[in-house]
Amino acid sequence: MKKKTHHRKDSIILGFLVISLVSGKCEMEDPVSPQYPLINRHDKLPADIAKRGPETDRHPPVLYSDDYEDPVPLGNGVNTSGAEDSPFILPDGNTLYFFFTPDVRIPPERQLLDDVTGVWVSHRVDNTWTESVRVWLQEPGKAALDGAVAVQGDEMWFASAREGFTGVNMFTAERIGGRWDNWQYCGDRLMKEIQIGEVHLHDDDLYFHSRRAGGSGGMDIWMTSRNGSMWSDPVNISAVNSADDEGFPFVSSDGNELWFTRTFQGTPAIFRSIRADGDWGRPELILSQFAGEPTLDDEGNIYFVHHYFEDGVMIEADIYVALKK
Repeated sequence: MKKKTHHRKDSIILGFLVISLVSGKCEMEDPVSPQYPLINRHDKLPADIAKRGPETDRHPPVLYSDDYEDPVPLGNGVNTSGAEDSPFILPDGNTLYFFFTPDVRIPPERQLLDDVTGVWVSHRVDNTWTESVRVWLQEPGKAALDGAVAVQGDEMWFASAREGFTGVNMFTAERIGGRWDNWQYCGDRLMKEIQIGEVHLHDDDLYFHSRRAGGSGGMDIWMTSRNGSMWSDPVNISAVNSADDEGFPFVSSDGNELWFTRTFQGTPAIFRSIRADGDWGRPELILSQFAGEPTLDDEGNIYFVHHYFEDGVMIEADIYVALKK
């Protein structure tokens, strides 16, 4: 989500606009290979940052819909005094991927080497989120800064700054034997011609945000469709776009709701558009005040990132949920 001075996305998720599909399975990750470092992310948390929460939050999320319970942060299996960001929930609501970095003050070039910044996953067991584990998306010993996971079935999309490539690019991975493997660059058609940003795959339709020419202004939400290995020319989702920035799209499993982030009263907010008779409707404000990057399970519960700001400085970030009534 574009933050300007409020969101500091460049400091949290890979130090750049990272790129954000859907499986009905809840599968525990295989044990981490001994080739990879054994990581306890709590050991990396800075001693001078105390955990924030609703009781100390100066700018709590604001809910505008009667369809949901008040938003609350997830438990200790997910949230820490570091920054949990870019959530992606699987449709069954039992597996949550997210980006984690222990200290938002650390620049991306140092995050790249800390063995802990990257993609993590937690599973809900007996209604409790288990302690998160690292998801490795690069060969041992090779540098990569990964984030903004999106999953559809056994297909993963993620953003990465990694050796052998210039800048940030989108990659795909395949779930093989319980692990994410076969990492592949998504290709010049998407990255250079279509200019995708964060993505959400719904069947073969790839929704994404981009500053490409031909939009409504700023960052817009677009869609391109896959036919085999080919991608169609992108279509601007003009019904939800404005002269402001719209980004971080998420489409519900039934394809009838498009969720995204837009700035409202100076901070990121979450909007929803409902499709009727094939057309997207006027966006409706659902959550505001440092609330962004929505992702929903099939029960309609909204998971999103909330950033804690104090005196204009971002302190940390947590994953919140607003349960559907």
